[in-house]
Amino acid sequence: MKRKIETVVLSDIHLGTVGCHALEVVEYLESIEPQHLILNGDIVDIWNFRKFYWPESHMQVIRKLFSMISDGIEVTYLTGNHDELLRKITPLHIGNFHLKNKMVLQQNGKKIWVFHGDIFDITMKHSKWLAKLGAVGYDFLIMLNRLTNWGLDLIGKRRISLSKRIKESVKKAVSFIDDFEMTAMELAIQNKFDVVVNGHIHQPKIRTYTTEKGSVLYVNSGDWIENLTALEYNNDEWSIFDFRKWKAEERNRIIQKEELELTLSA
Repeated sequence: MKRKIETVVLSDIHLGTVGCHALEVVEYLESIEPQHLILNGDIVDIWNFRKFYWPESHMQVIRKLFSMISDGIEVTYLTGNHDELLRKITPLHIGNFHLKNKMVLQQNGKKIWVFHGDIFDITMKHSKWLAKLGAVGYDFLIMLNRLTNWGLDLIGKRRISLSKRIKESVKKAVSFIDDFEMTAMELAIQNKFDVVVNGHIHQPKIRTYTTEKGSVLYVNSGDWIENLTALEYNNDEWSIFDFRKWKAEERNRIIQKEELELTLSA
């Protein structure tokens, strides 16, 4: 049975790249029935799009999204930096599908600011070529990581994330993430928002920030390259959905059910 959810936020799927976990995205979308699905940027990676790489699994994501739209689910696509080409045709509204650059929601008396977040990235503002070069390097690192984890699986060792280790070990990367979050939260407080929802930095997070000027809840949906996470909003509460954790729990439930059936039949 599908889980009914008020609002779901997905970002940074990066369809068209090797690192994209498209089948996992489809499986997640098949498991939910949201009232409103927000695609918060970098869904299709136009920067790194190559004619020779668009596997069937990536097409399945597109078909699933169209299916949800045809089923009457409200779908809002907010542009990011990797799909910034779509900003040339925003705003666009076709039935219950909306293409925008940013949006403001009113939920349970709270004012919610939703946008991708690349406007806070100084590299994007002043050295776009450097950002694109970094994206190519990131793709290579993801490919190397997959090869490394394949080898670790063979010898029964725990998987690792090379990009996460590099980010955690490089002070500038940690500082950038902190600066990004602080900028988003301070601007949200300044503009009287109760919640600010971002993507872009591939770091799922829920945190509250309070100053003498006010308080704001910061939420980030993460990505479907490394973290495989989404944001879910129900009953005035935000939570992070972790696909890998969900799959592990599903496997455990199946194992427990099979063990119980064996015990009862013995």
